[in-house]
Amino acid sequence: MSEELIGTISHYFAKPQVGVVKLTADIKVGDTLRFSGHGVDFQQAVTSMELDHVPVETASSGTEAAMKVDQRVREGTQVYRIMP
Repeated sequence: MSEELIGTISHYFAKPQVGVVKLTADIKVGDTLRFSGHGVDFQQAVTSMELDHVPVETASSGTEAAMKVDQRVREGTQVYRIMP
């Protein structure tokens, strides 16, 4: 499996467990992501995303997408898309 860097975490909100990813590539619901750095290294599928508090199926490079994350992430954590 290969990986493609698609962005970095710019914000994390603990109570709802939501990470905001500053994207450098397009992503969509269903993609499998790997979060790596600052003491974390885990994978999860994108089940839902929001742009400006509006649910979306896809997010484009240059935007910031918010998504629920399984573990705490920190600003600067790198986000990769896992490609089969």
